[in-house]
Amino acid sequence: MARRFRRPYPPEFKEQIVELHRSGRTPRELAKEFEPSEETIRLWLKQAAADDGLRADVMSTKEREELRALRKEVKRLKVEREILAKAAAWFARETVPPKSSGS
Repeated sequence: MARRFRRPYPPEFKEQIVELHRSGRTPRELAKEFEPSEETIRLWLKQAAADDGLRADVMSTKEREELRALRKEVKRLKVEREILAKAAAWFARETVPPKSSGS
């Protein structure tokens, strides 16, 4: 059975669900009333707690964004390093005079 694709929920909607939970509603109640599954709501609650500094075992959204940016930069730097290494090798070959075979 093919999985159906659903667009991501807007951040405002997630925040509302988190606030409803904080006001005393359970993830099960929220899942019955709104579209997201109970597990999805639990993940949002876990992430919200990490963002608020209440959980050290989960990366905050800010940390995730920083990690994503750092990985992107590392990838770019590796490509640049590879290009420079190839250019240096090419220039080294071009500047070395050809060996004479007459000696």
